[in-house]
Parts: sequence; structure tokens; C-alpha cells
Amino acid sequence: MAGSSFGKIFRVTTWGESHGEAMGVVVDGCPAMLELSEADIQYELDRRRPGVSEITTERNEADVVKILSGVFESRTLGTPISMLIWNRDVDSSPYEPLKDIARPGQADFSYQQKYGIRDYRGGGRASGRETVARVAAGAIAKKVLAGQDQGQSQNQNHNHNCAIRIAGHVVEIGGIRAREMRVLEIMRNAESNAVRCADLKAAKQMERLIKEIKEEGDSVGGIVEVIALGVPAGLGEPVFDKLDAELAKALMSIGAVKGVEIGVGFEAAKLKGSEMNDEFYIDAGKIRMRTNNAGGLLGGISTGAPIICRIAVKPTPSISKPQRSVDMQKMEDVALEIKGRHDSCICPRIVPVAEAMVALVLVDHLYRCKV
Repeated sequence: MAGSSFGKIFRVTTWGESHGEAMGVVVDGCPAMLELSEADIQYELDRRRPGVSEITTERNEADVVKILSGVFESRTLGTPISMLIWNRDVDSSPYEPLKDIARPGQADFSYQQKYGIRDYRGGGRASGRETVARVAAGAIAKKVLAGQDQGQSQNQNHNHNCAIRIAGHVVEIGGIRAREMRVLEIMRNAESNAVRCADLKAAKQMERLIKEIKEEGDSVGGIVEVIALGVPAGLGEPVFDKLDAELAKALMSIGAVKGVEIGVGFEAAKLKGSEMNDEFYIDAGKIRMRTNNAGGLLGGISTGAPIICRIAVKPTPSISKPQRSVDMQKMEDVALEIKGRHDSCICPRIVPVAEAMVALVLVDHLYRCKV
């Protein structure tokens, strides 16, 4: 299947189906001598894994990673890194009655139209389960961004040997909105609760709402924000390979994402130029901006200010409420109720996935500056 690879220099290819034997990823372009262990990968996978709270799917996958190649004596070799995550807690029985049904909001119909065949068990390749491989690759990208082997841009005045940190958090679920918060507060609080919302008061309300929605057999969506700190100025390419365009593609490639904002995003449509523009000033011999409405990007190139992205996450399409659809083989209308184990809100578990995709884009562009 085309479309399973991402990146130009730091390149990842994910493989596996939701109810197949395993999920996996191959990472090519990682430099040699990077300290890397399975524990580094496992930390990120544990943040994403299902079955860890009342508001996630009951599917209980340990998601234990095995590094198969590219690492020797806890250091990368500069060769492709292959990683494997077994699917252990699989129950395909709820999907058998639905194998010919086009589930509303799912990829069943479009995959069937394109390929004439699909793995209907748990959504196959179109399942959110695929993102476990992205998070494994993103863990390596985060290690690189932490400050190792980042090289320099073609402009030798731009030193890229700096630590880059990425923080994701939930800012809205079902219309419940977190208050505006400082980055340090976000980084301190976001991982302290099941919904990954740094506003602890809003987090309790969000968790309560998700449980209520789950009892109704329904689902709810929300908004997730990702902030990248320490990104040097000068990343991104003119015109078609703008850094914000690449970030938008990366984030939109996550199955549940239906919209992407950079900086103030759609709020820009309501502003005047005098309100939107980030004015420059000199501070201790450095050029800085008074605001960051542009989200750390001008002309598709990073400015050195924090990069801020937000994604609109749709409600989980797998719900147990009655729905109407069609049998694609018999060509007749049907009623269906989807059984199985599903998240009532994807937002909390999508946070490490969105962080991974931002990390992959930034690493790839750091290495593009070296060639």
C-alpha cells in the first residue's frame, strides 16, 4: 500500500493491521551513535497505550516494543531501525457481522472502493491502532531533538545544536474549554490526569462528560494543542515545502484529525492586520517579537518563537448507538449497532501521537538543512 512512508531524510515506514499479528515501523536516516534503548521507546508507547483508565477503550495491549535492528550496545548504528509491537489482546468476533457493512464515519467504504479488499477486523490499516508505530518512531525523533547530532544549516550563522522540547495537551472536549495557560504550567499539569488537560478544573469536567457520553453509547471530540519549544529560526523550505504545510500534512495524516491550526489559526480571519502582526523589537542584541500570533512561522520558515499547532479531533466513529448504513455486497439498507471495545473520546490518547508527528517533521527539516 502506497502512502505508508513519511519524511525525506529522516524517513519512517509503518506497517501492520489492527487485528493482525503485530504493528511495526522502520526508521531510516537516524544518525549513528545516538543513545537509544527500548525503555526510551516504551515510555512514549505507555503514554498512548489503551486500557489504562476508565475513559479509554477496554482493549488492554501492553504494547511492549522490541528493537530488531539498527541498535548495538545501546547506540544507533546509522542503519535502518526496525521496531515490533505485538498485538496480544485481539477480539475480532464483533467485526464478523459487519464485514460487508460500511460503518458510518469509518474508512470501510473508501478502502473497499479503492482496493476491492480490506481487513475489516478492527479497521485494519485504517485503525487508530496504526498510530502505535508513529509514536515509536516519534520517540527516536524526540531523542534527536533533545540535542544530539542536529548539525548546522547551510547558513553557518544558524546553529541548530539546541534542545527542542515538544509538549501536547487537550484544550477542549465536547465544548468544555481549558483556560489559557503558560507553557510551564502546561508541561507540569498535562500528564497529571486521564484527559491530559493542564487546566485541572476543566479536566474534571471533561472526564465526567466522557463517562456520561460513554454510558449513552456515544462519543465526543475535541481540540489538542502541540507546542514545540527551542526550535531554531530557519527551518522550512519556500513555497510548497513550508514548515507549516508539512506540519499540517503530518497532523492531518492522523486518522481522527479533521482540521489543523497554526498560531491563532482561524481566529486570524476576525483580526485586523494591526492586531495580527507580530511586531519586532531588540532585546539584549537579539531580534524578538512582542506576540506570537503566527505560531512561530513566517513564510513557512521557523522564526525561533514557539511553534504552536492545534488539531480538531473528531468523535470516535465506532459507537453503540443504532445507526443506518448499507450492506456493500447485498446492496441493501441495513441498521447496525457497533459492538467491541472503543474509546469514547480519542483526544487524550492522541496527544502523544500528535507530538510524535511534530517531532518527525522537525527532525526531518533539521537534517534537510545539512544537505
